[in-house]
Amino acid sequence: MIDCHIRVQQGQFCLDQGFQSDQAVIGLFGASGSGKTTILHSIAGLITPQSGWIKIQDQTWFDSTQKINLSTQQRRIGLVFQDAQLFPHKTVKQNLLFGFNHIRAEERQFELDYIVELLKLGHLIERMPAKLSGGEKQRVALGRALLYSPNLLLLDEPLSALDAAHKAEIIPFFQKVKQDVKIPILYVSHDKAEIEQLTDVLWYL
Repeated sequence: MIDCHIRVQQGQFCLDQGFQSDQAVIGLFGASGSGKTTILHSIAGLITPQSGWIKIQDQTWFDSTQKINLSTQQRRIGLVFQDAQLFPHKTVKQNLLFGFNHIRAEERQFELDYIVELLKLGHLIERMPAKLSGGEKQRVALGRALLYSPNLLLLDEPLSALDAAHKAEIIPFFQKVKQDVKIPILYVSHDKAEIEQLTDVLWYL
């Protein structure tokens, strides 16, 4: 369950939006500048709204009236951006294990081998990011986020930097994650066909 209603004022821009859903994969759809990324950053704890609330499952992450505002680390978010933001000096394996190595063993929902098989990364495991295609980089970024065992996976325009061929290559992997991984997902895009293909419910901004 995701229950979010926030008001964010940034200069001349004012966002006052809310949505609630118990679906596994929620899509946020809107044009550039409509506030999609602002909502994601607020949920991740990177922006503090002026008012409202953010509740994920049975935990309150933010509530202005109760003065609750958990840190990003306390929220345990898995983030995947439109540019994969891999560590260029680390191998694929080292990138995958970055968050995994920063959580306790009892908190880990997945092991490396499972994610490598799920996203078909075995042949890439020792490569450096510079040797990867755009679609391969996004698969590694997705795997890294999953291995952090997040409470919520936030996907911010994860396919928008890819051409049609690479987009077609990676969409089946996102569909497999949606099917196999029991983590709530918030998926942001301005591409309606893409977001309808990958989400269970759609909210318009």
